[in-house]
Amino acid sequence: MSNAETPEVTDDDEFVVGRTSDLAEGERMIVLLDGAEVGVFNVGGEYVAYPNWCPHMGAPLCEGPLDGTIESSFDKETLETDLSWGREDEMLSCPWHGFEFDVTSGECRSDGQYKLREFPTRVEDGHIIVSLGFA
Repeated sequence: MSNAETPEVTDDDEFVVGRTSDLAEGERMIVLLDGAEVGVFNVGGEYVAYPNWCPHMGAPLCEGPLDGTIESSFDKETLETDLSWGREDEMLSCPWHGFEFDVTSGECRSDGQYKLREFPTRVEDGHIIVSLGFA
């Protein structure tokens, strides 16, 4: 899961981590930026980056399973419940304790006291650039 290339530094805290063509939708790469492991995700053509560290107990979160989740709806009139699979490649599970994080928002779906701190990420001339300053 590691990026084989050494990221190029563009500014004091900005790094080119790869090209958009290097990271397909639903995929991730883990890069070492100034001593910090960072997971970079392509979520529907948008790029997000988080520390490879779970806020619960410090696990290498970005190495955990990236999957979808079960969504439900309830009709009060008919009392019917509908369950469906959705949000494919948007849910990141901690490999140690299974805490589930939404990679589009950083929010923990199983415990609201935890949230991932996102690194600012942008695309410029086909390059994915991550800043180590938090958003």
